[in-house]
Amino acid sequence: MHRVLHLLAALVLATLLAGTATGAERNLRVAVLDSSPGMAFRDANGELTGFTIGIIRALCEEMRVQCTLLVTTLDSVIEDTASGEFDIAGVSLLETPERRAKVIFAKPYFRSISLWFARPGVQPGAAGIRVSVVRGSAQDRFARSRGWETVGVLTNNELSEPLQAGLAQAAIIPMATALGMMKKEEFRRLGLVSSVMSEPELGGDAAFAISPRRPELKEQMDAALERIRRNGTYDRINSLFLPFRVN
Repeated sequence: MHRVLHLLAALVLATLLAGTATGAERNLRVAVLDSSPGMAFRDANGELTGFTIGIIRALCEEMRVQCTLLVTTLDSVIEDTASGEFDIAGVSLLETPERRAKVIFAKPYFRSISLWFARPGVQPGAAGIRVSVVRGSAQDRFARSRGWETVGVLTNNELSEPLQAGLAQAAIIPMATALGMMKKEEFRRLGLVSSVMSEPELGGDAAFAISPRRPELKEQMDAALERIRRNGTYDRINSLFLPFRVN
């Protein structure tokens, strides 16, 4: 009898331990930004919100996993995801050969373009122009590849600061972020005009990245994205945060 009780106790303990391990495995560390108006920012109560935040939360719900959102900056997110510090980079990333060598990309979740902001008459590539960009971004790499002088900032919210201080005469900004910035009075007071930059390096499909230590997440995330597109969740999030369709 005692032997049976010991066996039952061992079985219960093993079941509980297995459940604990499974729960821990399903708690994903997701890197996000909090300074990209319209896409990923903090509301009046300090809560994370925005189009990208809404999409990553919807994907986590579809995958039935617990996701812990951890705020980071764009210049470090690829390396930290590649190293396994984050399971997922819940950040709008353009897929490049350099990035593909380090992380796994899920299916794209929207299409991005970039805008050039400058005072009237200031054209891309003009001599003596310094360009405000977010360090580590596609816009940063593009400007430097052209030999342009740049002023790098850590977040999208800071892109206007070099312009206001006279340190930069232009900025390259993703369109979804630009729409949020144009709502701010201090940005409008700069008197900038915008134009679409058609270079392929500055536009294209944007996706979330996955740590190479968690390759199984790609299939799960791709399937979850298809489900939220079909069931209307994606469109509801799009309408809530952006004045145009990005799907």
